Amino acid sequence: MSLDWGIEISYRKEGETVVCGCDEAGRGPLAGPVVAAAVILPEGLVIEGLDDSKKLSEKKREKLFDTIIENCIDYAIAKAEVEEIEEINILNASMLAMNRAVSMLKDKPNLALVDGNIVRGFEMRAVPVIKGDSICPSIAAASILAKVTRDRILLELDEKYPEYSFKKHKGYATKVHREAILKYGPSPIHRPSFLTKLLGEKK
Repeated sequence: MSLDWGIEISYRKEGETVVCGCDEAGRGPLAGPVVAAAVILPEGLVIEGLDDSKKLSEKKREKLFDTIIENCIDYAIAKAEVEEIEEINILNASMLAMNRAVSMLKDKPNLALVDGNIVRGFEMRAVPVIKGDSICPSIAAASILAKVTRDRILLELDEKYPEYSFKKHKGYATKVHREAILKYGPSPIHRPSFLTKLLGEKK
C-alpha cells in the first residue's frame, strides 16, 4: 500500500469539492487524552516522506508537522479528555475528538474521510477508510498532526508527573509505565477503566 490521491480525486469527481482527512492518536494508552486532527490538502500535493505516523520516527513526524501546516488549505486539532473517555468509552471519545476537529475547520468540508471502519456523528458526509493513514494523503497528514500534538501533551504531563516517565512511553502500557503505576498508584490523568486488569493483579 502506498499513498496516492485516487480516493480523494474519485470523491471530488462525484462533486465533493472540499474533502478533509481525519484521524486520531491515543486510543490505546493508559493515560492522557485522545487527540484528533482534520486536514484539507491541496489536491495533488506531494509532501516528501508523508506516511502513516506510526511508520515514522519522532524526528520525521516533527518535521512533517510543520510542512503539513505550512502547505495545507486548512487544519484543526481537537481532543477528548480522560473524563470523557471514562464517561462514554474510548471509541466514542475518539469519534467525539474527530468530530470536534472537523467542526473547527474554517473551510467547511462536504466530505470527511476518516481512518478506520467506523464513522459516527459527523455533520457532513463521512466515509470510513480502512488503513486510510497508509493510502490517503489527507488522512496521513491528520495522523501526523494528531500524533505529534498528543506526544507534546504527554511531554508536558511528564513535567507535572515525572515519576511515570511519560516522556519515554507517551502513556502506552510499557513495562516501565506499568511498574510506575503499581508503585505510585494512578495519577489524575490515567484512565481508570484501562487499569482494572493491572491494578487487579497488584499483590
